Amino acid sequence: NALELAHQIIDALEDKKAEDILLLDIKDVASFTDYFIICNGTSDRMLDALAKGVLESTKKKYKKKGRVDGKSNEGWLVMDYGDVVVHLFSPDMREHYDLEELWSDGKVLLKVQ
Repeated sequence: NALELAHQIIDALEDKKAEDILLLDIKDVASFTDYFIICNGTSDRMLDALAKGVLESTKKKYKKKGRVDGKSNEGWLVMDYGDVVVHLFSPDMREHYDLEELWSDGKVLLKVQ
């Protein structure tokens, strides 16, 4: 279940102290995925730790292997789980790309400050 997976990923992100976590339902807006998870990490090392935490958690619980694209030192990592896509941003890059605005037709299911 994709929503269950999304919540598992959010738990892993919270464990690693991700900031400003947003779960967006974009099923009715996008054909390539059902959910976006967007969050911030305050440094390159933190972004790497967030990605690692999510990879370990999903592999252990769901036997799912995510694909990670991007580089933490560029401020944006994307993790693809098919029905769930995770965006790990530095605060600057998140503001710059403003995915929340771009996908504003989606439904906000969860917001964790």
